[in-house]
Amino acid sequence: MQMRLVNPSGAPAPAGPYSQVAEVRLGDTTLLVLSGQVALDDDNREIVGPGDMTAQAERTLEIIGQLLAAHGATFANVINIRTYLTDMAHRAEYAAVRGKYFTGDLPTSTTVEVSKLFRDDALIEIEVTAVVAAG
Repeated sequence: MQMRLVNPSGAPAPAGPYSQVAEVRLGDTTLLVLSGQVALDDDNREIVGPGDMTAQAERTLEIIGQLLAAHGATFANVINIRTYLTDMAHRAEYAAVRGKYFTGDLPTSTTVEVSKLFRDDALIEIEVTAVVAAG
């Protein structure tokens, strides 16, 4: 087994002192574990869509898509998704957006309500695990 912690080019830089992706090579496959993502703008300064779950879910999944693409992966490679909502009343809005990105065989999933995320204006944080052929 080999492991690398990376911040891939072509994807947003982390918003703090952490790695965006852990790559774990397991023979002929690679496990990708992505850090939790929120709807930050490209400069990691502002939340996209303040107070708007649909806009924040779209932006968060867009960022995840960029991180996956940097490793030759798509949402079809995702095997697990963990979602943190600050208000479960917005679950239907999130589910509607998520349904655009995840089709076919769906990943395992956990969605929980939390009292607060690392940004007061963030309504959602998502982390995923994906599996791709080793490059």
